[in-house]
Amino acid sequence: MKIVKVGVVGAGAMGSGIAALAASAGVRVVLLDVPGKGTGSDERDAPARGGLQRALKARPAAFMHASRADLVTVGNVDDDLGLLADCDWVIEAIIERIEPKRELYGKLESLMRPDAILSSNTSGIPIRALAEGRSEAFRRRFIGTHFFNPPRYLHLLEIIPTADTAPDLLTAFRTFGERTLGKGIVVAKDVPGFIANRIGLFGLVAALRLMERFDLTIDEVDALTGEFLGRPKSATFRTGDITGIDVVQHVTRELSEATGEDFALPGWVDALVASGRFGEKAGAGFYRKVGKNIETLDWKSGEYRPAERASLDGLEELSRLPFDERLRALAAAEGRHAEFARTLLFATAHYAMVRTPELATDIVSVDRALEWGYGWVAGPYAQMDAVGLATVRRVLGTLGLPEPPLLAAAQETFYRHLGTGERQLTFTGQYAPVDEPADQLRLDAPWVRRSAVAGNDSAALLDLGGGVLLLEFRGKMNTLDAGVLALLAEAATRVRRGGYVGLVIGNDDPRTFTAGADLAGLLARAERGAWDELDAAVRAFQDAVASLRRVPFPVVVAPFGLTLGGGAEFTLNAVCVQAHAELYMGLVEAGVGLVPGGGGTKELLFRFSTDLLPYEDADPFAAVKRAFQLIALAKTSTSALDARALGLLRPGDGISMNRRRLIADARSRVLELAPGYLPPVPRSIRTLGNEGLGNLHYAAWAAQEAGQASAHDVTIARHVARILCGGEGPPRVVSEQDVLDLEREAFLSLLGTQETR
Repeated sequence: MKIVKVGVVGAGAMGSGIAALAASAGVRVVLLDVPGKGTGSDERDAPARGGLQRALKARPAAFMHASRADLVTVGNVDDDLGLLADCDWVIEAIIERIEPKRELYGKLESLMRPDAILSSNTSGIPIRALAEGRSEAFRRRFIGTHFFNPPRYLHLLEIIPTADTAPDLLTAFRTFGERTLGKGIVVAKDVPGFIANRIGLFGLVAALRLMERFDLTIDEVDALTGEFLGRPKSATFRTGDITGIDVVQHVTRELSEATGEDFALPGWVDALVASGRFGEKAGAGFYRKVGKNIETLDWKSGEYRPAERASLDGLEELSRLPFDERLRALAAAEGRHAEFARTLLFATAHYAMVRTPELATDIVSVDRALEWGYGWVAGPYAQMDAVGLATVRRVLGTLGLPEPPLLAAAQETFYRHLGTGERQLTFTGQYAPVDEPADQLRLDAPWVRRSAVAGNDSAALLDLGGGVLLLEFRGKMNTLDAGVLALLAEAATRVRRGGYVGLVIGNDDPRTFTAGADLAGLLARAERGAWDELDAAVRAFQDAVASLRRVPFPVVVAPFGLTLGGGAEFTLNAVCVQAHAELYMGLVEAGVGLVPGGGGTKELLFRFSTDLLPYEDADPFAAVKRAFQLIALAKTSTSALDARALGLLRPGDGISMNRRRLIADARSRVLELAPGYLPPVPRSIRTLGNEGLGNLHYAAWAAQEAGQASAHDVTIARHVARILCGGEGPPRVVSEQDVLDLEREAFLSLLGTQETR
């Protein structure tokens, strides 16, 4: 079945967030909530409309572009339940109580189509209990779908089938979740807390108790349980404030009752909730903001004091090591802070190893749940492999923790990386293949790594199969330097020789496609006055970017995350782009005192001017103004949809919702384009000259007069204006190379100023 229309019942934070995600993916959504007071439709739909408005105003943004809110129809469950009749999937995200949910299902069972999917977003109620008393047909199409908040940004979606769930329904929904919503799917067993929350909350409670045992401060614990242990910067207590301490209290109490395990929070945490200090939403929790200053709770006294940078007994040295090495070093490190971090790390891993057969179908599901739902760099099994299982057994022994059966069954590792693919330890003690969707392509897969055909410190060329090469950036922040340009040239040579049909430019960095060109190297040459070298370097970069359009084979750029400066220029000048939905792209050179020097200004000018050609009465200055605002204000997109609205992506450029599908989708685009591919013809346009310059100069002057721009900002803006208007003088026809020459001249001129340097 194909899911093209979704119903969401419950317009709270989770329900409205799920609706915003689905609408951002292009799916039509019906969002219902309880009826409001009053008799008119506006008043009765107010709760759902309020949820939609909160999603539009949310920070971070719930929608990938505000225009997608037009896909959401709001209503109330008393008057508008019939709107769900033609939905392909309806998700319930109402109050976490079993009876209201069952009452809703009774109304939906006869209303929905027989082949439609119904799910609950419950985080704690057993799915089988929710389905009790319903017909067999209902139970076959009913599942748990546990999203993590905020739904747009957290990759994990736990699917919880029951014994009655139809296998084909589960497959259809998994495909929709992965491809359309862009989620990382983990199938969990129907047990309290499912996978991620069960293990994650154990770790949270353990951190609180160990803090008391080792007599540490909140600042110290957050310094130890954030990036040091491969977890988000928000660590333990900032995460608690963001989530809501009252929410954490409620969930841990429910887990204790449901499992019989002790998830009780310390008494001082309960006292915080009793005093109304719930965290960020209440203005105070484990931290509070006073003016511009952050204060930290002293958990012993209940008072706040100025936040401090924690000193970690020499662990700062360990924090600079690569993650795997850091874990191995931590296993033997000495000192109170090291003992706290080691105890937390291994106690949490021990709990995961003991509980995995109860919670999940395999060990990789546990690792993925913690990585995708809690933002861990590596899940507990991958962590223990990094430490070494002999060391794991030794440390668990010193902590007085018995060896779990899974650890006893493991040989040298939990995972084996073989030529035929990755294998994982099973509950029977054998090793079986790790389940990977056939249409995803991971660059860390052993066969891809072995396919490297060339490389240096900055980049590598990998064979993706099917005749497609990949240029992978590898430097710090994936900086574009001479090494990258050399590999791009080599890729062109290899494809031309035959054996390959095209090229993808992409990588698997978790955050940054590329932060742009190597400005540090340019600055060093400017400081010593090596202007001929600089001129040659800028020409080489321009030529490399321009080559993406000249070569006689398709080049598909696959940007994601931070795509800045030169990275944006690579993307703009590609014939085809396959972008991830979370794309933060912009020509930000003005922010460091420069202009885009690698063809970015040129491309926006030609793109926006060409867009106006079908309209006889269009004002050509509109194209110039649009490009000027993007560049002079260093605008950055907030998503791929926003990049498309800004003109940084074209209507035909593809968007992948799932980050793990991006490289495979880009390879598919190359293979689609390759047969009969011809490069675009060179372009020329008529520029405005002095007529456009006058308007742009006035805009820059007005910004300075209003206190919105410095004198040097105006200098930069005037350079941008000169490029976009084709230089001084009367209107003239210019080629792409003419505009590139103006870019290079402006770039070097600004590099010659002390303000820019």
